[in-house]
Amino acid sequence: MSDEQEQQKIPEASQKLALVRHSVSHIMAQAVTRLFPGTKVAIGPAIENGFYYDFQLPRPITAEELPAIEEEMKRIIDSRQDFVRLELSRGEAKKRFADEPFKLELIEDLPEDAVISIYENQDAEGKVLWADLCRGPHVRNTREINSAAFKLQNIAGAYWRGDEKRPMLTRIYGTAWETPKDLKAYLSFLEEVEKRDHRRLGKDMDLYSIHEEAGAGLIYWHPNGGRMRVAIENFWRAEHYRNGYEILYTPHIGKSWLWETSGHLGFYKGNMYSPMEIDNQDYIIKPMNCPFHIMIYKNKGRSYRDLPLRWAELGTVYRYERSGVLHGLLRVRGFTQDDAHIFCTPEQIEGEIREVLRFSLWIWQVFGFKDIKAYLATKPEESVGEQRLWDQALESLRKAVSAEGLPYELDEGGGAFYGPKIDLKIKDALGREWQMTTIQFDFNEPERFDMTYVDADGRHKRPYMVHRALLGSLERFFGVLIEHFGGAFPVWIAPEQAAVIPVAEGFNDYAEKVAVELKAASRESGHDLRVSVELDDSRLNAKIRACQNRKIPYMLVVGQREADEGTVSIRLRDGRQLPAMKIGEFADYAVKKVESRDQEL
Repeated sequence: MSDEQEQQKIPEASQKLALVRHSVSHIMAQAVTRLFPGTKVAIGPAIENGFYYDFQLPRPITAEELPAIEEEMKRIIDSRQDFVRLELSRGEAKKRFADEPFKLELIEDLPEDAVISIYENQDAEGKVLWADLCRGPHVRNTREINSAAFKLQNIAGAYWRGDEKRPMLTRIYGTAWETPKDLKAYLSFLEEVEKRDHRRLGKDMDLYSIHEEAGAGLIYWHPNGGRMRVAIENFWRAEHYRNGYEILYTPHIGKSWLWETSGHLGFYKGNMYSPMEIDNQDYIIKPMNCPFHIMIYKNKGRSYRDLPLRWAELGTVYRYERSGVLHGLLRVRGFTQDDAHIFCTPEQIEGEIREVLRFSLWIWQVFGFKDIKAYLATKPEESVGEQRLWDQALESLRKAVSAEGLPYELDEGGGAFYGPKIDLKIKDALGREWQMTTIQFDFNEPERFDMTYVDADGRHKRPYMVHRALLGSLERFFGVLIEHFGGAFPVWIAPEQAAVIPVAEGFNDYAEKVAVELKAASRESGHDLRVSVELDDSRLNAKIRACQNRKIPYMLVVGQREADEGTVSIRLRDGRQLPAMKIGEFADYAVKKVESRDQEL
């Protein structure tokens, strides 16, 4: 990605800060080339919350060397260098960067009529200290940069231009702010992000694992993660039935004909796995569920009286992602989509879209997400379907969003090739925005698969088709959920809901009795509390600390008094305590928390 493309990703409100960050990236490159002679420079844009620069270094460097680069950057800033823009001819630019292969390639790729600009760093006498091929803009002088308000963060590898067949470069990331106070606040934020990292918490809480030796980007769900997943899937299915959906199950592979017909093989082939030959025909492991749902639709004739059809599936699909972008649960190669497809008449479409949106917002609120924004994605350059249909569909989406009172932005050209869509983005507890729900029109597949229904006038007509992924994928949703709650989940989805902790070995029998009675009492109400008993030889405080680390909502401490009275002393994971309760009383209390899906303990 070019400097310019990265720069365009910066929100308009942050352009001043982006100017500082882009300038600091140049200062970092100047420092690196000073400290490591022979370095070849690639690109160095401002990005959200910081900047980076890619280098081909004469030797590998480590994070321990970043402070030395920072010190050199501070010397450059304190020397009060000017950023001076110059425009060059193509020949002049090539001559200027004759020893910089990456810059020469960028120059070659520029359009013939492009304005080629560079930025020089000059001292007070106008002496050129460093220069870079760059569109800009930059600050006028390094004195506009606070030398106490930036920090280099980490080192990573990055292929030149993101191409795995090109050279691997060294990427240095940093962050820069207007004041040291802003930098300190951001670094504190990063510390909190690190504490909530789903990869660390997933391991600490024994939720899932990934085994590179067995296949990158594939998730192994452990018993604790499995318990959470069952609780969420059961809720998901019950609510879909309650909202007029039917649940489907479809195969994991199908003939390549399905994706040739749908058009995905033409538009999406790079993310699909290679075909396997079965009975002398090509089969593909499914990257999406929609062609299978269409086959069920076409299994028999449909009347307008049958519509709308709302079909949902927790369908596991497989898509190729480059190894460099895989990231825990958030970017994987195998994932379960909470997929749904709605087939309806043109008269029904607006009401269906609004109902899907209402359902989606309600589900997110149940999970504790209330800060939600919509993005309306419009027609891309490469697309199918008449403009009239695109306009009608976009207007239906717009009306549905407005009716729900949702703030929204237009995502110009962001629709799929087969129709416009609504993307819902949620903000987590740290204020980070995540794109989750998608509500997508499709003009393509009903036509390609010759889908019809018989209308009231006896004529065969095309149904409207809507794709909808509410949570997106269970894997990515779990990653966001873990980080949103920092592992401290609401009781109803917590993998362990209560732990019974005897104060000494002599009360182990009573602790086990408490667990048995809690499970029996909760089962009578249609639930099954997930209760563990801490019977190891650790001291009481160590047991409590271990349960707090596992984020267990309720720690039920039992000793002589509790055994005599048939009670439990209740300690919450945040250190607060509830009054002692009888075993059955606590079971009722916990079950109510589960049934209400209360966010509070």
